[in-house]
Amino acid sequence: MSADLHNRHFDELCEFLANDANRLKALDCVAKLLLPHCYVAAGFVRNMVWDHLHHHRVATELNDVDVIYFDSAERDVNAYLHYETQLRTQMPQINWQVRNQAVMHKRNGDPAYQNLIDAMSYWPEKETAVAVRLVQGQLEAVSAFGFESLFRLEVTPNPKRDKAIFAERLHSKGWLTRWPQLTVME
Repeated sequence: MSADLHNRHFDELCEFLANDANRLKALDCVAKLLLPHCYVAAGFVRNMVWDHLHHHRVATELNDVDVIYFDSAERDVNAYLHYETQLRTQMPQINWQVRNQAVMHKRNGDPAYQNLIDAMSYWPEKETAVAVRLVQGQLEAVSAFGFESLFRLEVTPNPKRDKAIFAERLHSKGWLTRWPQLTVME
């Protein structure tokens, strides 16, 4: 991905977030956890971008917020519950889902993930594998597949996953109804 293209999309993400007090507050709450390689991911970013590109006046509700981090040294298998409780204390209206990606390969039947980006590279859709975080008040964004297809309003199955999973998610989440300009890629 070219630096200019990345910068353009990053600038757009920052602009979208700057106008969304709820998402900014969520990012601030997550930053306070001080977890290693910690981001807010998936629909938190994807839905915001698709809403803006569809010119929706009302943002898609934050019904769940996926917080991901990578800590291969963490030994407490229930640590995520503590983090979710901390976040719920700050923003109880959100269904927080915190997951250490260093151990998610076991649940998913994948080879051990090497880092956060590697873990995201197994997610069912390429456009979902995006994440943002606040570091000392500055936004950072990462993606396993780049940001281009997300901003082109595409939804693409990940070849590392069964296409039936992609098809089920596409249907059950109602993406094509909510965002009719999406193009389903093969």
